[in-house]
Amino acid sequence: MINLSHRSYKKELLDYVAIPFDDIKQNMHELNIINTKLGGHAITIKGLRKIITGISNKNKLHICEIGCGGGDNLKTIDNFCKKNKLSVTYTGIDIKSECIVYAKQQYPQLDADWMITDYRLADFKNQKPDIIFSSLFCHHFTDEELVYMLQWMKSNASAGFFINDLHRHILAYYSIKCITAAFSKSYLVKNDAALSVARGFKKKEWENIFKKAGIKNYSITWHWAFRHLVTCKNE
Repeated sequence: MINLSHRSYKKELLDYVAIPFDDIKQNMHELNIINTKLGGHAITIKGLRKIITGISNKNKLHICEIGCGGGDNLKTIDNFCKKNKLSVTYTGIDIKSECIVYAKQQYPQLDADWMITDYRLADFKNQKPDIIFSSLFCHHFTDEELVYMLQWMKSNASAGFFINDLHRHILAYYSIKCITAAFSKSYLVKNDAALSVARGFKKKEWENIFKKAGIKNYSITWHWAFRHLVTCKNE
């Protein structure tokens, strides 16, 4: 049985370069299904709701996702905002050009500025997003890298930021391993899904990362299926 007492830093296949575009497309397609069926998108909406409640002027919001992948999270948020009559523009940032190409193909009607870049190099042209968020992105980084990421998100989001990521747990690890072995057609998903859990977080680890980042006004809540929702409103 795998030892999950500490985070794994083993690289996922998706972290490597030169992955064929068709393989990335299949990976993005299946991740969207997983997020939909296992409640990942619903948690993203909960994070959005928490930050939005602190914004007095909601006439025109700017929401940015770092590590946006195939754009499914932004599309989910856009559906929510349209139902609630919120006017929003989006920025999707991903370092992989294949992900941005796929996002543009999937959601051509989304009012989004797609950036192919390291999030740290993003240029918002002096117009900070109201909200910055990430979903299943933070576990790709070391704790030390995350300290900088939290500080960057807090500095660049005028209202606040939120994070939707995995709770490292033995049941989550073997459950997703069995599910993807049985149903996935993507070798990337078959390899990376369980490894993502092994790279996920315990609540105490998040608390330590925030302490190192010098950020105090945050909350961490647990959600099914084995996710942490981390929210931080700017004071």
